[in-house]
Formats: sequence, C-alpha cells, structure tokens
Amino acid sequence: MREHLGFLRVSSIVVKIAAWIFLLLGIIGGVSVLRGLVAGSPRWMGLVVLAMYTFMFFFFYLIAKIADLLTKIINEIKKE
Repeated sequence: MREHLGFLRVSSIVVKIAAWIFLLLGIIGGVSVLRGLVAGSPRWMGLVVLAMYTFMFFFFYLIAKIADLLTKIINEIKKE
C-alpha cells in the first residue's frame, strides 16, 4: 500500500483541478445559454447545464476527498 501513496496524492490534486475546471466551464456555458447567446437552445436549458456541471463538480470533488481520506488512513495504519 505504501507505494500507492504518491499516486493517491497526485490523483487527488488532479481530480480537484478537473472539478474546478468543470465548474468554471459549466458556469460559463450555463450563463451563456441563460442569456440567449447560444442559438437554437431554450433559455431553461441553461439551468439544466448549470445543475449538471454542479453535480459533476461535487462528484469529482468527492472522489478527490475520498483519495485524501485513503491517504490519511494508510498513514495512520503505517504509524501503528
């Protein structure tokens, strides 16, 4: 298990960065649709886009937090 700690730390950081990027792109896309800047899409679709990307943000962030928790658990087991 010890050899996987580096991978868990790096993957946690990468997934957190990806989560923030998804949230940023979702906000930009959702606001664009809400303002009517996207031709052929109803404005209510902007709320769907915002909800979907917000869910993806929380999902990816949760995965990163679980990886952080696993790292802490492995470190605590190693100390004993």
